[in-house]
Amino acid sequence: MLWEAVMSNNPSRFKSPDRPVERVSWKDAQEFLAVINGRMPGLDLSLPSEAQWEYACRAGTMTALYNDPMEIIGVNNVSGLDTIAWYGGNSGVDFELENGKRGTHPVGRKEPNPWGLCDMLGNVWEWTQDQWHDDYQGASTDGRPWEGSVPNASRVVRGGSWDDGPRVVRAAFRRLVEPSDRRFLGFRCARVHS
Repeated sequence: MLWEAVMSNNPSRFKSPDRPVERVSWKDAQEFLAVINGRMPGLDLSLPSEAQWEYACRAGTMTALYNDPMEIIGVNNVSGLDTIAWYGGNSGVDFELENGKRGTHPVGRKEPNPWGLCDMLGNVWEWTQDQWHDDYQGASTDGRPWEGSVPNASRVVRGGSWDDGPRVVRAAFRRLVEPSDRRFLGFRCARVHS
């Protein structure tokens, strides 16, 4: 696991070399990026902006799921979601029983999006670089992260997790999270070429 190789620890509740790292705060993700970028000058990894994350998730599509327009069947199931994401409808989650929740799943077991990216939806929520804003008025139009001057401001996470219902495990859903939070949270690295 890359996180363990770089940071010499694994904060995850569900530890396995093929599962995503989770229980990572926004600050933890920033620390990881500083360490790996310091070891490999010119790599220039970062968290994706919210716009970059959604663009990568949709992979040229305009539907709620990159493989399907999203039809909810029953309480937890969506026709196209099962093949591309781990979420509450296929993760053995029993919403009535606390101990019915199973955890993350190995990465790369679901179909990738048209650009070859796996697990963009479900498994773990993913940090973005952006601070939370209630709407997009004032956001950058070129996809750069929307930062602000408020220290320790709430951040945006995307993608949903293995524990969530289908209404939030879709390309457009965004959630406000405090930067110190770790529950169900991971990240993916972005590298933008100028």
